[in-house]
Amino acid sequence: MGNKQIKQHLETAQKTGILKISLQRLQEFPPQLKTYPNVLKTMDLSENRFEKIPDDLGRFTLLKHLNLSGNKLTELPDVMGDLIKLEVLLVMDNFLTKIPKTLANCSHLKTVNLSHNQIRDFPVMLSGLKHLDVLDLSRNQITSVPNEVGTLYITELNLNQNQISSLSENIAACPKLKTLRLEENCLQASAFTPHILKESKICNLAVDGNLFNNKQFTELDGYDSYMERYTAVKKKMF
Repeated sequence: MGNKQIKQHLETAQKTGILKISLQRLQEFPPQLKTYPNVLKTMDLSENRFEKIPDDLGRFTLLKHLNLSGNKLTELPDVMGDLIKLEVLLVMDNFLTKIPKTLANCSHLKTVNLSHNQIRDFPVMLSGLKHLDVLDLSRNQITSVPNEVGTLYITELNLNQNQISSLSENIAACPKLKTLRLEENCLQASAFTPHILKESKICNLAVDGNLFNNKQFTELDGYDSYMERYTAVKKKMF
């Protein structure tokens, strides 16, 4: 995309509040954005070749939707925490190893997709965000789900294809969690304790591809309680 095209996109975005510069092989944040007015509500910079996002991003405090997926990012700047109106954050298909703690300031977040990165630690800074509904951490390198998971307000958590070998019982305390995806990890059947199976609100639990077979799972203490919730939800759907 040439400077002329970028200029046209920027001019249009001043009127619409929507800036879409994706699939353009850009390696650097468009320099024009350094002096651009704070009017954007949607920014789509996906499918480029960014290795770094500059601190200038923090100027866009009206952003509600930010798409940085399909780049070469290894980290996100701390100024992400300045985007206090952000509702949707998409950063899948990058090379992130960690997430800035400042994301805890983004109290309006509803959807966060960090799938297909290289994140090793569960992003505990997202715990306590009361509007967060869906969190996708699939295809990363997370090894454990810590106690802080109990203060997540999400309804769906996707942890498929990680390296998880330990699961905190506190996940049963999640007030809204209905769907938990843990396929293709390193969990033993014993990770799913009676407390998790009986006391949680989880009614859709995906666990194929772990270190146990289906028979071991169905024989767990609490499995019947889980199936009652699962069946009740299925009946409501039909």
